[in-house]
Amino acid sequence: MKPAAARRRLARVTDILEGEYGLPRASPNPDLVGSLVATILSQNTSDVNSARAYGKLRERFPAWESVSRARVSSIEAAIRTGGLAATKARRMRSILREIESRTGKLDLEFMRHMSTDGVMAYLRGFGGVGSKTAACVALFDLGRDVMPVDTHIHRVIGRLGVVGRPSDGGATYEALRGLVPPGRSLSLHVNLIRLGRRVCRPRDPACHECPLSRLCRHARERGPGGRDRPARGAETA
Repeated sequence: MKPAAARRRLARVTDILEGEYGLPRASPNPDLVGSLVATILSQNTSDVNSARAYGKLRERFPAWESVSRARVSSIEAAIRTGGLAATKARRMRSILREIESRTGKLDLEFMRHMSTDGVMAYLRGFGGVGSKTAACVALFDLGRDVMPVDTHIHRVIGRLGVVGRPSDGGATYEALRGLVPPGRSLSLHVNLIRLGRRVCRPRDPACHECPLSRLCRHARERGPGGRDRPARGAETA
């Protein structure tokens, strides 16, 4: 799909999803270090588990400086409920130490004065921080007009066929740059996730219930009632 057509399609998708799910609002975290840590904890787990892990971490370590000086095993024990605790504990401590080494203190307030591209480049410079994590901080806590791509969004966008079938979330993020309606990244991001969780599920998506079915390549490829068509040559009942 050509860029102009993709922009029009995404604008229409945004409109439809706002009609279906409403207009989302962000609740920025005033602590940008905390926001980065919370986003790292959210990787590959549910919102409930990551929030629980973040709460336990702050109970055990009230100051970020204490996390950067703690043993990895102690951090891991605090965040165990969030999943992948060993990996996240090492990653988190390494990032906190690197921030402190670069700036002389554990503070990311300077990012508020950086360009969006600068914010993305700075955050992606940390090990274990990809486009999704960086874009989440930029969008939700800095109010920047960038759209993070998680597994739900990658799946839905691939099924819609707006930018082809990108290989992974990072490729989807890059493909969508410049195509999302200006000022509407938050709306499209949140509502695509809602759709992905409730309707456009990984297995057996409910195409017959989907408000985007008329715009969706995947829905057109499925049979009546939103069921997969049998493969060619297969017997049908």
